[in-house]
Amino acid sequence: MLGDHFAPLPSGVVEPGVRTGVPVLTDNPREVGTDRIVNALAAATRYGGPAVVVDFGGTATTFDVVNSQGQYVGGAISPGIEISLQALERRGAQLRMVELRRPRSVIARNTVEAVQSGMVFGVASQVDGIVARIIDELQVESSAVTVVATGYLASSVYDECRCFTAHDPWLTLRGLELVYARNRGSSGS
Repeated sequence: MLGDHFAPLPSGVVEPGVRTGVPVLTDNPREVGTDRIVNALAAATRYGGPAVVVDFGGTATTFDVVNSQGQYVGGAISPGIEISLQALERRGAQLRMVELRRPRSVIARNTVEAVQSGMVFGVASQVDGIVARIIDELQVESSAVTVVATGYLASSVYDECRCFTAHDPWLTLRGLELVYARNRGSSGS
């Protein structure tokens, strides 16, 4: 497909065997999504380790962990904001799709703001809680860990989370650029 639409542009596919520079220390490295590996590469290169990348996608919110040696050591996956909102709309008898934005108060006075409160403050609390547990497991001081928010929905909850030290909306693209530079002479064209 790349060749059909972008033939004159150099391209490559990030897959097992492609040099990323990030050792993947999971039980089955082939199971780790490409987006998660390139995020880890970009975070390790840009911020150093240890680092936690929280990627707010629509389907999933992923937490990816890079240790102090720049190795991908694993992470967590939770339902994404968008899919959670869709599930509420589909399964709640009196709920409808709402715009994801910060409500006036945690204690909402109407259904729309109640859903917004639950989503924004609930996701923020979840992110802060999971990141705190990750840092505890790494057995490092929280001040030594860079916690990066990325993904197209990151700005929806970034200000409500206490754990973030950076907001990098282009982190995945930075990682892809790094992979491409490392493999320029050896894969795809």
